[in-house]
Amino acid sequence: VQLQAGGGLVQAGGSLRLSCAASGRTFKSYTMGWFRQAPGKEREFVSHISRSGGSTNYVDSVKGRFTMSRDNAKNTVYLQMNSLKPEDTAVYYCAASPNSLATMKYEYGYWGQGTQVTVSS
Repeated sequence: VQLQAGGGLVQAGGSLRLSCAASGRTFKSYTMGWFRQAPGKEREFVSHISRSGGSTNYVDSVKGRFTMSRDNAKNTVYLQMNSLKPEDTAVYYCAASPNSLATMKYEYGYWGQGTQVTVSS
C-alpha cells in the first residue's frame, strides 16, 4: 500500500513537496518512480530513484527543477518541485518497480492513489 500526500494549489514559480509512504518490509528492494497525468493526456514518467537512492533520472521537462529522494528507514519517497509551471499541473502518482531504474508504466506494479498538483499562472 502506498499513501501519497503533499499536493495542492500553487502559483507559477512556487514550490511543493510530494511524499509517498509505503507499507511492507521490502521497500528498499524497489525502484521508486513518480508519474503524472494531465487531463486528456497519457500518464507520463517524471522521475525514478534507485533502490539505494544513489541514482536518479528525470524527464527533460523537469530537470533542474524537480528533485527525487528516498528515506529507506521511513519507507518514504519525496518529490521536491521548484519553479513550478502551469504545464506541471497534473495528478501525480508514485509507483514501485522490481526492475532496476524502470521508466515504463508497465514495469511498475504498485501505484499510489494519486495527488493533484495545480499550478496557476
